[in-house]
Formats: sequence, structure tokens, C-alpha cells
Amino acid sequence: MPSFLEITPDKLNRIVGTPSAPTLIDVRIDEDFAADPRLLPGSVRRDYRDVATWASSVTGPVVIVCQQGRKLSHGVAAYLRHTGAEAEVLEGGFEAWRKAGGPLVPDDKMPPRDAQGRTVWVTRSRPKIDRIACPWLIRRFVDPSAVFLFVPASEVSLVGDRFGATPFDVEDAFWSHRGELCTFDVMIEEFGLKSEPLLHLATIVRGADTGRPELAPEVPGLLAASLGLSRMYNDDLEQLEAGMILYDAFYRWCRDATAETHNWPNARTGQ
Repeated sequence: MPSFLEITPDKLNRIVGTPSAPTLIDVRIDEDFAADPRLLPGSVRRDYRDVATWASSVTGPVVIVCQQGRKLSHGVAAYLRHTGAEAEVLEGGFEAWRKAGGPLVPDDKMPPRDAQGRTVWVTRSRPKIDRIACPWLIRRFVDPSAVFLFVPASEVSLVGDRFGATPFDVEDAFWSHRGELCTFDVMIEEFGLKSEPLLHLATIVRGADTGRPELAPEVPGLLAASLGLSRMYNDDLEQLEAGMILYDAFYRWCRDATAETHNWPNARTGQ
């Protein structure tokens, strides 16, 4: 049984990818990280030896991850609680998460971070489906602080070069369509996020993004909602924020509610 200062891998896995997910900080030593250079979804690496320097920038709730959930994570969590943050430790640490089959993001697939520690991405303006779905996936499972730049299609590559931004959902980019797969599919594959709910959502996104409504019954609904949002917002970033809620809802349906039906009104007795 975990103490009140710990969270189990199973419980953490249930909230990773949702709006209520905590900040995840990986404090493994370099040798342990080098042995398995993967990260819990959305986590960021910090040096436990510098906790006094970066503690003030952390706001809770936060979960600290070390190799086995012992001295490093408990020490850092205690230090953060001293500064006022709500901090817990992942019970059993990285090893327990890995053994439980939790998703892990390869560090070598992570784009460079800016001076504030954020990944920066650039794509075409006026997003519809893939260019909203991919930022949702990144913010929920890769980098919660990610920055997204929406620019004219002709400027995506040059903006990427000048501003250190990673292009996505454009031609000749690593993060783009591959064969019948859309960019959302590619990101799930490359970031090691192939859970059943995300793969289900990917099928819906692919159908809506590539004009294949036969892939899933929900495809026309996502397409309609996506096109509606694009008409409601002139500002791409405002549309993205609204789209985050849309994809949160679709993800939770894929994860928890596919078997639920709506049967109101009930048949009247005697009829």
C-alpha cells in the first residue's frame, strides 16, 4: 500500500493524458536515464541536486519520478512541499511504471526545447483536424507546455529554421502523413503511445482528416465539430484551446464510455 505521500502507477496512468494530470518531474540520475532514455508521458527531467534552484518554479500538483521511488524522489518531493507545492512520489519509481506497462516516450524523439524548457512546433494556419489533434496529443502526452505557431503554409519551413520550431503536418516533414496514416497516427507511433484508447481515437481522426467516413461511425461527428470550430474562431490559438476540450471528450469516450448508450425516454410501462 502506498503512503499518502505516494501515488501508484495504476492511479497515475488513469489521469495521465487528462486535464487533471499532475506535473511529472523525472529526477533519475544520468546513469539510470542512459540505461533507459525514455520518459513518462509529459514529464520533464530535472537535476535533483539543483532542486533549491528550480523548486520555486514548480506549482502543484506534481509527481516526482526516480528510478525506484526511494530517496531521490522522496527528498525532492519533501523539498517541494516545503516551498508550498503539492508533491507526491511515484510508488516504485520508473521501474514500477515500466513493469506495469505504462507508456514511455523515447527521449530521442523529443524536439529541442527553448530557453523556458518548452518544445516549439510550427504548422499551417487555419487548422481543421490533424493540426488540432496533434497539438492536443503533444500537450496531453508529450509536453504540456508546448508552444504552437500557426503561419502561412509557404512560411512553415523558414519559420521553423529561424525560430527553432519543429514543423508538423506539412509536406517533407518528419512529423507528417505517411501513406494512409495521418500525422496523428505517426505521432502515436513515434512517441510510443499505442494504447487502445489512443489507437481508437486515431482511427476516428484519420477518417475525418482523410475523407474516409467508413473507418468509424464517429468520423462524421468529429468532422462536423472540427469544421464548426474552424468557423467559430478567427484566431487559431483560440480555436486550439476550444479543440482541446473536444479531444479531451473524444479521448475519454474512447477510454471509458464506448459501451455506454443513451436510452431516454424509457419505454412506458404497458405500451
